[in-house]
Amino acid sequence: MTRCLLVDDDAALRTELSEYLQGFGFEVTAVASGVAMRQCLAAQPFAVVLLDVMLPGEDGVSLLRGLRQTSSTPVIMLTARGDTSSRVLGLELGADDYVAKPFEPRELVARIQAVLRRGSGGQDPGRRYVAFATWRFDRVARQLISADDVVLPLSSAEFRLLEAFVSKAGQVLSRDRLLELTRAPGVEVNERSIDLAVSRLRTKLGDASREPGLIRTIRGEGYLFDTEVA
Repeated sequence: MTRCLLVDDDAALRTELSEYLQGFGFEVTAVASGVAMRQCLAAQPFAVVLLDVMLPGEDGVSLLRGLRQTSSTPVIMLTARGDTSSRVLGLELGADDYVAKPFEPRELVARIQAVLRRGSGGQDPGRRYVAFATWRFDRVARQLISADDVVLPLSSAEFRLLEAFVSKAGQVLSRDRLLELTRAPGVEVNERSIDLAVSRLRTKLGDASREPGLIRTIRGEGYLFDTEVA
């Protein structure tokens, strides 16, 4: 079963949602506070965290900020409908998706499944570092680290694109497939956005003039991340 940590101070919602998610193969641990959340995360790994923004004491945005310093576990924020500022801040801090209350439980299940598909890519979703060519990719800090320890921060678009490439290394990815893999909630993207992100990522990798390069353009098909990932 897929382990899911639900953090919400609404006792009725915790009970109802836990029972519903269990019907879809999730093993749910439900807690009411940030303190309990940290205790659970220290005790065992979870595939996904469902985190309410409006919590007593330390709020969900602050908890997300702390979590992202040590973990890349997928997080879906539960926000009040119309709470745009918390939603945007949460996405900037590394939330993988958001669901506005009140929501249909089936929609939440679909979003969890989408986040898990997008985030794992066949790799361990909790692994912080991956390595390729002369680079290390820090998936928590969202940075590239060169062989001589020069650190290059990645924008959100560059981070999502590199996540897609390292998870699908050796596969030709069409622009449509890259759009699917890198789409973030609340962000409009198109094929031109993909091309621009590829160009910027190539520049950071020092790949712009290299032939054939790490990111190869396959004419009429898309892009290929042509290196081994460890």
